[in-house]
Amino acid sequence: MLTGTAVLVVVAFTAGVVVLSGGEQATATAQAASVSTAPVQMGKLSAAVSQDGTLTYRARPDGAPFSAINHARGTYTELPEVGDKVDCGGVLYRVDDRSVLLLCGTVPAYRALHVGDAGQDVRELNRNLHVRGDAFTTKTQQALAALQRRRGVHVTGALALGDAVFLPEAVRIAKVTGQLGGSAQPGAQALTATSDTLHVQVNLDPSDQGQVKRGDRAQIALPGNTTVTGKVGGFGRVAEAPAEQGSSAADATIPTYISLDDPGKARGLDKAPVGVDITTAGVDSALSVPVTALVGKSGGGFAVEVVRAGERRDLVAVQVGLFDTADGRVQVEGDLRAGDHVAVPSP
Repeated sequence: MLTGTAVLVVVAFTAGVVVLSGGEQATATAQAASVSTAPVQMGKLSAAVSQDGTLTYRARPDGAPFSAINHARGTYTELPEVGDKVDCGGVLYRVDDRSVLLLCGTVPAYRALHVGDAGQDVRELNRNLHVRGDAFTTKTQQALAALQRRRGVHVTGALALGDAVFLPEAVRIAKVTGQLGGSAQPGAQALTATSDTLHVQVNLDPSDQGQVKRGDRAQIALPGNTTVTGKVGGFGRVAEAPAEQGSSAADATIPTYISLDDPGKARGLDKAPVGVDITTAGVDSALSVPVTALVGKSGGGFAVEVVRAGERRDLVAVQVGLFDTADGRVQVEGDLRAGDHVAVPSP
């Protein structure tokens, strides 16, 4: 069966074609001395959604950046700059000249941690210290004291609530919301950050969302005619209307994020525009003809005109399947074989 999208594309290509009548094997005489033809081919077909996209740095699955919530009280005495990179265990910023560390984990800091504590937050702390388990043991205490000594934190072997910010991974600073010399208030955002890994954001038309799914493969055309590959990694939670004046809810799109198989190939291209082809379906081996070879049959359905020896044309009924958006071909089933030639409009 032809998919809804393929039907629309086929109709668009065949709208100007005269509907032919007659049986499936009716013979049509050539109306011109010569006719343009194209071969019936056997091979791989794929359907794709093509969109413009933008390279940007990956953060949360819905595209939102990581938010660093400060829990120290005092004055911001050192803040990073946009674009700075901070590793797990590194100094994120300073309050009253006291280092606030970046520790990596998905559970945000919500309490002080000492020997005897246990839980998921302790497990995350232990991972940063290369200690096993979810209990704050003397091994945790010793490893934390060593980290505090290396990073210029007051050495206590315990973790005060304001000593660290937990974020999912090493980060690249996206925006600094705290102000140097300004008040550091517990519970206030100090900065936002992303990963240091580039991915592609595509603003997908809602009508295409039903075709595109997580894990679909994609080809990305970078500036300079370089092509890289990737896959759909996630979607924004809310449709977003364009910022342009006069736009409405009907213009809303779904932010879609594509991870790159080799992000290093896109290094240095932040905010660069790219072209994206997302493969949504495919068949490994199928007969196909150019979409322009299809003609409408009286009473419904499609056919192709097979050009025989002496330019005799046989009208052959076909069932259509996958539309290959890249090559303008469509999967067909009928009394055809690879190597047959079908009539197509003259260029």
